[in-house]
Amino acid sequence: MSDPNTLQTITDFAEQLAVEAGDLVRRERDQNTLRTDYKQQTELVTHADVMADEFITGAIRERFPDHRILSEESMPDLSQAEELETPLWIVDPIDGTVNYAYGHPQVAVSIAYAENGQVQAGVVHAPFPGETFRATRGEGATLNGQAIAHSGATVPRQSLFATGFPYTKDNLAPLVDRLNAMIHQCRDLRRIGSAALDICWVACGRLDIYYETVSPWDFAAARLIALEAGARAGHFGDVPRGYPEDLWGQDILISAPAVWEPVRSILRSASGYD
Repeated sequence: MSDPNTLQTITDFAEQLAVEAGDLVRRERDQNTLRTDYKQQTELVTHADVMADEFITGAIRERFPDHRILSEESMPDLSQAEELETPLWIVDPIDGTVNYAYGHPQVAVSIAYAENGQVQAGVVHAPFPGETFRATRGEGATLNGQAIAHSGATVPRQSLFATGFPYTKDNLAPLVDRLNAMIHQCRDLRRIGSAALDICWVACGRLDIYYETVSPWDFAAARLIALEAGARAGHFGDVPRGYPEDLWGQDILISAPAVWEPVRSILRSASGYD
């Protein structure tokens, strides 16, 4: 699957699925009273999440029956990311479910394709503004077909950053320490509510910095898009030996290249890592 033409075809397929799933979730919110439930008593999930998940994963299984799928709603087994022999699809049918339920526009469908633990294709589609971010490894990143690039920010003090917070609130102290350090050393904070869009907004220059701890389905596609847009992506914490960096969601940091190292230092110091 390393042939660029094949990867472009896979990216096209992922974009088609993301756009069609986006149409589905937009219609569900526009036409119906949302049905909601909770996962693990804290995390909101809507009927549209499940419908979009079934649509995307069903189409992948039909076209690529031998591939594996890591999906937030139906197959959230993170051990899938450690089995590198078979191609892996990483799917988030609605990233920003709380935004979705409250009628906010910052909602995205995220689909990534990985080989040997390395993401090769990624699509993030925002159905309400009608924006589609996509990237194929080595081919650059686009927004609605137009090439995008990071902001070129050079110092944290003049940089706009985004982050998020977990549904469970029992260990917020380290996050508050990081936020306190960042808010004092950067321009300002934006809390968008979708990790995939946070990262894509770094990719196209609407944000300068993003950091958080999230799951692979939240960031896998967007991370490749940011990299292909020239941003720098890594971690301010340590990645376990042997775990694919493209799929490790702990302590992610993605930013314009010039501010990555100084921001990493800020976050490591605030986290007590140094």
